[in-house]
Amino acid sequence: MRNVTVGWAGGKFAQDVEVGGHRIRSDEEVDKGGEDTGATPHELLLAALGSCTAMTLKVYAERKGWPLRDVHVMLNAANADGGYVIARQVTIDGDLDAEQRQRLIEIADKCPVHKTLSGSITINTTAGTA
Repeated sequence: MRNVTVGWAGGKFAQDVEVGGHRIRSDEEVDKGGEDTGATPHELLLAALGSCTAMTLKVYAERKGWPLRDVHVMLNAANADGGYVIARQVTIDGDLDAEQRQRLIEIADKCPVHKTLSGSITINTTAGTA
């Protein structure tokens, strides 16, 4: 996996995220003290889950030879009951029967990011030098 680097981008919270030559801006919404110049960190987390879900369903349908045309994933999340609850809605476009559609919904839970988020996560933090 490529390294992800994050550094200040000006403003109160804005951060520039770099991955393999790609840049993404992260910030907080105005009502949380940011300038809304990019997605919030939690929104980036949802984007990771949504994109992984769509990719996984595309690969699975191609392997099965199913006529999947497109997948749209809409996500939202909130802190609730002492935890973080993610709502994921998967819309499947294609000439698929009910059984194929149901199988794709089941496969959504098998995407690598879903497995990571629902598994045990360890974060090891060390100090670097500037």
